[in-house]
Amino acid sequence: MRHWIDRQRNVLDFALRSLWRRRGKNVSLVLVYTGIVFLLASVSLFTQSLKREAALLLQGSPEVIVQRVVAGRHDLIPEEYADRLAGIRGVGQVTGRLWGYYYDEVSRANFTLVVPDEPRPGPGALFVGSGVAAARNLSRGSKISLKGWAGKHEHLTVEGIFSAESEMVTADLVLISKEDFRRLFGVAGGFVTDLTLTVANPAEVRTVASKIQALLPDTRVILRSEILRTYEAVFDWRGGVTVVILVSSLLSFVIFAWDKASGLSAEERREIGILKAVGWETSDVILLRFWEGTVVTLTSFLAGALLAYADVFLTGAALFAPVLKGWSVLYPEFRLVPVASPYEVATLFFLTVVPYTAATVIPA
Repeated sequence: MRHWIDRQRNVLDFALRSLWRRRGKNVSLVLVYTGIVFLLASVSLFTQSLKREAALLLQGSPEVIVQRVVAGRHDLIPEEYADRLAGIRGVGQVTGRLWGYYYDEVSRANFTLVVPDEPRPGPGALFVGSGVAAARNLSRGSKISLKGWAGKHEHLTVEGIFSAESEMVTADLVLISKEDFRRLFGVAGGFVTDLTLTVANPAEVRTVASKIQALLPDTRVILRSEILRTYEAVFDWRGGVTVVILVSSLLSFVIFAWDKASGLSAEERREIGILKAVGWETSDVILLRFWEGTVVTLTSFLAGALLAYADVFLTGAALFAPVLKGWSVLYPEFRLVPVASPYEVATLFFLTVVPYTAATVIPA
């Protein structure tokens, strides 16, 4: 065992001195390698953090949402459906919601208009998110004009603006009274956007959903777990597309490393000849190449991972945020919480370290 340890120590020491002698070439190699690891790690960390934020936000969402479907599209649902749903065994409170999207021609952004349960703004008043306030240059007491469904403008007063701490969920939010909402969108009395309900036993959510579908065939039942899976699928798809694009760069780098490793320079040939002359075996030369590749890969991996961590959690992932968040005019500003699962780290490690190590050892 001592002989084996001494052998590894000697080979590693020689590998470090060999890398230092060709420091110009190796530094440029490490910089390129670090950049590739940085790009892949940024996408992975940012995707995982967005999925975690989505899961936390959806914890407070309704367990079951019931929407009416007409000709395959979401339509207004009669409030009387709530009484029929309340009669299903296991169903708790049933609540009708009024909400919709408003395209603002001034800011060219979509606002989310919601009639809250409590407290509700009075007629002619509303509360807006910080993103809406910034887009329309609003302050408390400002007047805002919204164009209704019939072409008539509704003049409303801003009673309050949500704080920046809640910008994650309120950036494009506008809270409005029930009367103003119905007048603005032309929603008749007795109809709501959708119905939400609670289930006493979480294990019976899917059973209740099947009963709702059987009782009201013209409705669509959406579960909170399904919404979460949809968000995860969207983030995974966007992250996957980005990773596929970046993997092409990684493969190009591995091909470059293979070419360099298989085509030894005159200095490297002379170095190997001297080592063989002083008693080094072929296995020792392969071990030398292995340690040289390991030092380069581990240095690049650690540097790239640390840079990606700083980019995602300190600067807000300015490089990939527009791609992974999706298109929007009113982007909320928020600070992500660090999330890095062992599985993701291991995947990134094998995706970046193993190909380069193989590309340098096999030609040896």
